Amino acid sequence: MIHTTDPDFRVCQISFDTLLEIQSEAEDRGWATRWTSVDALRSQVKEEVVLLQALMREERGGAVRAYRCLLLFSAVDDGDAGGIATIDLDPARFESLERLDRDPDVRKVLARMFSLAVGGISMVSKK
Repeated sequence: MIHTTDPDFRVCQISFDTLLEIQSEAEDRGWATRWTSVDALRSQVKEEVVLLQALMREERGGAVRAYRCLLLFSAVDDGDAGGIATIDLDPARFESLERLDRDPDVRKVLARMFSLAVGGISMVSKK
């Protein structure tokens, strides 16, 4: 697991086109943590910016082979609803992404936002 204090923790905003490239790279490498195809991704993810957070790293022989990341995105068929999924990234691609979380307070807030999304968010009627 990657913790908010780890040097390779990051939250990034990526374009839909970048997500498609990441998906294609994951398909080429045969990684299991991805959509089944670019078409499957397009059927679920709106063509908008996507938020990405580092979740865990896969190491082999002391080197990082891949980063597993959470993706927070707008869903195609659910109006204003979003979705959360995981995808694996090549370390070079991961390092190339621009970070949003350089400030420690921002990092904590973004990590909390992803934590809530993973746990499930629903509209609550106030009592």
